Amino acid sequence: MLCLLRLNLTDFRNYRALTWRPESRVAVITGPNGSGKTNLLEAVSLLAPGRGLRGARIAEFARHGGGGRWAVAARLRQGEAPPFDLGTGTAGDGPADRRLFRLDGAEPRTQADIAARFAVVWLTPQMDTLFQESASGRRRFLDRLVWALEPGHARESAAHDTAVASRNRLLATRPNDASWLAGLEESIARHAVALAAGRLGFVAHLNAAPLPPSAFPRAHLALIDPIAERLATQPALAVEVWLRDALAQTRATDAATGATSLGAHRADLAISDAATGLSASQASTGQQKALLLGIILAHAALIAEARATAPMLLLDEPAVHLDAPRREALFSALAALPGPALLTGTDAEVFAPLAHDASFWQVRDGDLVKAG
Repeated sequence: MLCLLRLNLTDFRNYRALTWRPESRVAVITGPNGSGKTNLLEAVSLLAPGRGLRGARIAEFARHGGGGRWAVAARLRQGEAPPFDLGTGTAGDGPADRRLFRLDGAEPRTQADIAARFAVVWLTPQMDTLFQESASGRRRFLDRLVWALEPGHARESAAHDTAVASRNRLLATRPNDASWLAGLEESIARHAVALAAGRLGFVAHLNAAPLPPSAFPRAHLALIDPIAERLATQPALAVEVWLRDALAQTRATDAATGATSLGAHRADLAISDAATGLSASQASTGQQKALLLGIILAHAALIAEARATAPMLLLDEPAVHLDAPRREALFSALAALPGPALLTGTDAEVFAPLAHDASFWQVRDGDLVKAG
């Protein structure tokens, strides 16, 4: 069982200096809107590689009037092993737009070293619109799920996006530079197939995983992607060749539109209720929230099973849009999961059923105060 022993924030968002010891595996943090509840969850999310639960830029994390520097640090313990320290932030003598990581006081060799020790899964109110927004939001959601289990997926994604951006620039400035374009298209094809394979593997795993009964509907995920469709029947190398050749044939049209029309960045994710077949896009707001929570809880269980390391759950306003029975089901599920969970809300009474399983805290003036 993963345990958060201590969290330190320095000049992060609205927190000048905070030292917090949660005291229990599940912590409920309440306070009025704008008090800093989500900021606290965002800080924890940044301990894992990536841009955190808001996807914000590095410059946005620094406290206004705090000098432009910020830091987040945590002490954690996995089971009976000795505690380990994890931190991120900007260096005091380095560029303010460069974010660093520290693992037990030293810079890790790669960010995958951190991902192997600490995983985090989150749900925010902004994700309630996942089924109505563009495909890019659903794709980012899926990729976060994948790289929590496969840290190397993040490297493939970054390399793919870099190659696509370079190809777009080259098409705009030197569209006849065939040799450079061919090299970039080979890179796009290689990384796109790797990304599609990782996404396909995760979707199949989640769909087939034996999950315990729950009040949350079981979701069925489907990857909408021509690359994935070919991978289902062809070897990866053959799909790479197809994609590389297709990219070469679309250079003129892509140059005209200013965008690469084929690649892993064009995939979409379809989500439906596994029992009824109802598409999430056609479900009610409450049904959509229940589907999302079902995916998040199932994902946390998969991480705990696959890596023997439970992830940390960050649930921002999780009770919104849930009726009383599903709130009770959520609280029961959290009590049974092996990892820590941080929940936020404006009304502590909503979380009353967790009284015996959680500690309760209130945000006040950039500090956390024990409630009750």
